[in-house]
Amino acid sequence: MARYFSIVTGVRLLALLFFAQLAACTHGAIASGTRPPPDPQLARVLVFAAGDVATGGDGDEATAELIEARATGENWRVLALGDLAYPDGSARDFRRYYDPSWGRFKERTWPVPGNHEYRTDGAAGYFSYWGERARGPNGWYAFTLGGWRLYALNSNCSEIGGCDEDSEQYAWLAAALARDDHPCALVFAHRPRYSPGPHGDGRSMDAVWDLLVAHGVELYLSGHDHLYARYRPRGADDAVVEGGVVQFVVGSGGAGLYEAGDDAAVAYSDDAHLGVLELTLEPGGYAWRFVTTDGEVRDQGRAACH
Repeated sequence: MARYFSIVTGVRLLALLFFAQLAACTHGAIASGTRPPPDPQLARVLVFAAGDVATGGDGDEATAELIEARATGENWRVLALGDLAYPDGSARDFRRYYDPSWGRFKERTWPVPGNHEYRTDGAAGYFSYWGERARGPNGWYAFTLGGWRLYALNSNCSEIGGCDEDSEQYAWLAAALARDDHPCALVFAHRPRYSPGPHGDGRSMDAVWDLLVAHGVELYLSGHDHLYARYRPRGADDAVVEGGVVQFVVGSGGAGLYEAGDDAAVAYSDDAHLGVLELTLEPGGYAWRFVTTDGEVRDQGRAACH
């Protein structure tokens, strides 16, 4: 019997020591600020964005090398803003021009189609090349990155039944934005709503723009005009307003550059350098840099989501 009580007492002591040690470890973890690993969707993500890319010249390789030089670690992605394979966006154009340069980032890239892609009937070369990345036959989709919600739009409105209030894409976007509870949202498409370049303002995106303003979207990234421009925040009716949508035109991915005109709403423009927009997306805000192919930062800043 004495031996029995001795064993029981020993077991109890061991149990007490175990739970005391566990409590101490837990207290120490809380006191030192240790927490479980963060959700990767909430981590800071580096995003490279540009459109108007591969012509068979040297520009697309130069911007590809720029991305390679600046991409660090694993937490980076590419947004390809349309007109990716000149002249016709055919399967041959993608194979010969895009794939050897920006194609090296294919598994990290989210694309949208440009007008040159639709020089091939139904943008068949684009959808064939990207497959699941293009997300279905219409080319619009959404995903989460760095705590942000990103919306890829097809701005070739005449090819998809329009972009106004009674269009399929508008209905999809309106419903998606209405249920979106992310603190920050970004839209990217090929055609800009505003542009200081020769193509000018894209009035076909009026209804979409007003929808973005109404839902407090932060950023609209586009290409089409071969230059770089950052606009001041814009609201509805072309007004420059605090808390409006900030639009970037980044058609500087490799194709020959266009001349920028004067526009009082443009905060900064560059029509002399190929380069990429480098965005750091993080919960609650973002930082931007326009980096040229010689590694020079020509425009930069930081802002909080509104």
